[in-house]
Amino acid sequence: MESVYLETTFISYLVARPSRDVIVAGHQQTTQDWWENRRSQFECSVSQLIIDEASLGDPAEIQKRLAIIADLPTLKFTEDAEALTKAIMAAGMLPPHAFPDAAHVAVSTVHAIDFLLTWNCKHLANAQIARRIAVLCEKLGHRMPIICTPEELMGE
Repeated sequence: MESVYLETTFISYLVARPSRDVIVAGHQQTTQDWWENRRSQFECSVSQLIIDEASLGDPAEIQKRLAIIADLPTLKFTEDAEALTKAIMAAGMLPPHAFPDAAHVAVSTVHAIDFLLTWNCKHLANAQIARRIAVLCEKLGHRMPIICTPEELMGE
């Protein structure tokens, strides 16, 4: 079974109140469709970083996010993940405030996850950035997961 790391934006879109923005509403619906129809075909996991991010904000939303991820395996932020995060940041591929995004890539990479599922298209599901990070990961002996949105992992 292939593995998926569920990044925080995926979790947030899954449980958020319906948006009035038609694009965001479409992403929310796609996320719900993926969760209902595709998640059973993957081994889904999160990390402590996801739990920490999901624990911020409106208390009612926090409860919904944490309930969704409560039974999912939690990947450890190992020394290898920390070193890879620092290498990504040192290479200047992401701005300083995107340290958590580098950490998501690093955790999923060192745990040999197949897909990182996200709606963060600025720093994660960004083809140019992802390609550069993948090259760095390969140089350091790792295979980065395919970073994609739920739309790209809907199957046939």
